[in-house]
Order: sequence, then structure tokens, then C-alpha cells
Amino acid sequence: MNTRRHFIAGLMAAGSLVAALAVSAPAYAEGLKIGFSQVTLQSPFYVQLKNGAEAAAKASGDTLVFLDANGDVSKQNNDIQDLITQGVDAIIINPVNPEAVTPSLEAAAAAGIPVITVDRPVKGGQVVAHVGRDNKAMGKLVGEAVVARLKADGVTNAKIIEIQGDAGGAVMMDRRDGFHAAIEGSGHTITEGPYAEYIRANAVTAMQDLLQANPDVKVVYAHNDDMALGALQVLTENNRTDVLIAGVDGLSEALQTMSAGKQYVATALNDPQYLGDVTIQVAREAAAKKSVPAFVDAGTSLVTPENVSKFPHTALFAEYRPEILKK
Repeated sequence: MNTRRHFIAGLMAAGSLVAALAVSAPAYAEGLKIGFSQVTLQSPFYVQLKNGAEAAAKASGDTLVFLDANGDVSKQNNDIQDLITQGVDAIIINPVNPEAVTPSLEAAAAAGIPVITVDRPVKGGQVVAHVGRDNKAMGKLVGEAVVARLKADGVTNAKIIEIQGDAGGAVMMDRRDGFHAAIEGSGHTITEGPYAEYIRANAVTAMQDLLQANPDVKVVYAHNDDMALGALQVLTENNRTDVLIAGVDGLSEALQTMSAGKQYVATALNDPQYLGDVTIQVAREAAAKKSVPAFVDAGTSLVTPENVSKFPHTALFAEYRPEILKK
């Protein structure tokens, strides 16, 4: 990665309304210490987000102090206080709960440390920027693809099972609301399944019960590809090749499954390594006291069996790196 990249005027990401950020000349401090409080490492997405941030920090000659909250709000608040005590130049937070980190945000503001959230936004508190993607748009793109596939197959009044992410999470709500908006008025109905916390094993257990209770299911939509693949495992074990599958995140395994057959019909790209990379660049801007957009959209794209070959997917997640930062 080029360590001297700056924002271009007009962030070119789908659906983004981010304002331009004009930078005339490099003015970064060298060897910044950047803190990163992560919600969990139990999801492959968050592991790759961490890896992307670490690689970008190393390329810039910075130190990344990474702390894993392991899904514990109290631990996350303590971790953020630790980062403040260490005197980091900027703090990146992927919050366990969008409201529970408010005290930590206030403490960071009092210490003069800029805070950037990534992937999951917070409610309230002083945050200089949020780096993520439009999850509502992602859910809607996938929903529209599902409706189009059902229409092409001549299926009407389909029952769609939805396997949800985490209760109360902003990403979950956006991916749910966007998908529901696409399905509304189509004649299809959605049965909301349990919260499986974005974990495949949880989705497998949930799908076993859901399939027994809903033998007439025609589509399963999960809030990430890992859960969608767990649901597909159960469907395959029960010889239900007639049920369509859709997810979100662009997990390469999902794209490979899509390429191999017709059952996996849609996902939306959410390259976590690039998200981590962009977040470090934003943190460097904030640490240099530069103005940054309130929302930096890292961009997405719909993947279907018709265009799956266009996206590189040899790594854990399919690569999608639109021109957001100037090289």
C-alpha cells in the first residue's frame, strides 16, 4: 500500500453521499500509535478487518495497538480506557453495542484523541468519522436479486426465511430493512428466524429447526454469507436443492458455491481487508487534525451467478476496492 494516499474530491463509492476532502500536501506525523478496539474475532470477517488494518498500519510505519472485546461491552470500555491511558494518537472502535461505549467516547474526547468507528456505527458521542458500507443498500441489492430470480423461475408467493445477525445491531437492522424493502410488494413473505450472531455453527442449528417448521420454504436469506453457508449445509443434508440461498459480505466460499451451482443466488461485496486499510488512512487524517467526512463509504457491488467470474475470490473474501483513496 502507498503510505501517502489522500482522499480525492468526491468519494467514488456506490450510494455514498460523502463530501469531498481536499488535501494539498502530505502532512502526516511519522510513527503514529493507533488503537483499535474490536468487537470480536469470532467471525472471519472481523479477523480479516484486523489483518487489513494491521497491514496498512505497518505499511505506513505506524503501530497498531489491537484489543479484542470478545463481545463484552464492559471489556470494550476498559480496553478503550487502556488505549486512552497509553496516549494513542487515534482510536478505532468497532462497537459491541452502539450505545454502551458513550462513556469511552467522552473520555477520548476529553483526552483530545479522535475516534473513528468502523463497520458498526455508534449512537451519540463524539466520533470524527465512520468508515463502513451502506448495509441497507446491500440488503436491498440482495433482495432485488432474489425477487428477480424468483420471477425468472416463475415462483410466486414464496416463503423466505431470514436468519438474522445480532439483536439490536445497526448492521443487522440495516441488512434486514434493506432486504425487506426489496421484498415489499412482491407477493413473497418473510419469516424472521433467530439471531445467529453471524456464526455458521449457530445458523446450522437454527436452520435445522427452521426447516422442520417451514417445509414450504423457497428462499433463505442470511445477514452474512457464513450463516447462509451454514443454512445451505442443512438444506443439502436434507436434499432440498429447490431452496435458494442469499447472503451478504462476499465470502469467497459463497462465490465459489455460486459458480458451482444455481442454488446460491446473491451476495453483496464487503471486502474487510480493504475496510481495515481505509480505516487506517482515515485515522491518520484525523490524527493530523485534518477534516474528514462524517461517513466514508468503502463501496459494494452485487454478485450473482451471472457476474461472479468478474470478482477475484481467491482470498477469504472477494476483493472489491473502488477508487476511494488517491494513490
